[in-house]
Amino acid sequence: MVIAVDAVGGDLFPENPVAGGILALQEKKDLKILFAGPEGLIREELKKHNYDEDRVLLIDAPEIVTMEDASSTPLKSKKNSSISVGLKAHKSGDASAFISAGNTGALLAASTLILGKLDGVIRPTIAAIFPTIKGPGLLVDAGANLELKSEMYFQFAKMGTIYAEEIMGLKSPKVGLLNIGEESEKGCEIHKEAYQVLSKLDNFYGNLEGKGVMTGKADIFLTDGFTGNIMLKFGESIPETLKQLIENTAREMKISDDQKKLVFQILAKTMEQFDYQQFGGVPFMGVDGVSLVGHGGSSPLAIKNMILNASQCVEHDLNDKIVSSLNS
Repeated sequence: MVIAVDAVGGDLFPENPVAGGILALQEKKDLKILFAGPEGLIREELKKHNYDEDRVLLIDAPEIVTMEDASSTPLKSKKNSSISVGLKAHKSGDASAFISAGNTGALLAASTLILGKLDGVIRPTIAAIFPTIKGPGLLVDAGANLELKSEMYFQFAKMGTIYAEEIMGLKSPKVGLLNIGEESEKGCEIHKEAYQVLSKLDNFYGNLEGKGVMTGKADIFLTDGFTGNIMLKFGESIPETLKQLIENTAREMKISDDQKKLVFQILAKTMEQFDYQQFGGVPFMGVDGVSLVGHGGSSPLAIKNMILNASQCVEHDLNDKIVSSLNS
């Protein structure tokens, strides 16, 4: 299996994408990595690593899409960028998937137009891992579509269910619709319509208040991309906020260094599932291919895990199962 990696995606390129690719090769022996980006830059970075040269491929993509570029940039003004070239390599069959820690909007637009949509899909969506006290949950939509129609909620629920079962290993995952109350008549008209449509699903929990997310009342949390992205960024802020609050409290209580060390060891262990590095990246569900995007500051560990996540999507025939579910 060949996974195409955007070697100049994210804040720390090409160091982290290249290092993450090498880590993935070490963990998965049947894997090859196709690095997309300025060839000279990638070759210089590869000199810092020991690796099996037969398992590393390069494709020259001299242009770089920055975080400040418009979402249309890879399709209009930078057609030789790593995003465009890498996705085209995936589309042509030279790679089984594409991953990037670069510009999310640009990657979503390019993935949708270059790869196309799966049969029957209205709009692709971004799914993100979100922690609960019962284990990882899935937040859909995490920022792709700011406004939804009721049928999109239904499709996102079905796609999220397949991903949760196949990739996250959740059995019979429950779908909750984020709302301001659990009663069926709560929310705006779109939420009432969505509730009625989602009620056709056997695994629909019902409306879910914000307090029900981290307590794990459901496994899949459905919302529009505007609210979902706010939730995602809020969740990312929790570990560092707790650390600062505990620092302040420890100082006020004048606890010993040994006590403080133990407290922070407990905190670090508790907060592990909030660490994006463990999951690497999130998929654009609904595109006719496997395209994942990661955090802009993705570490080599995060890149490695995003590559392994992409390979799982391929091995589990995720898209075929999504199409079958949507057409059933």
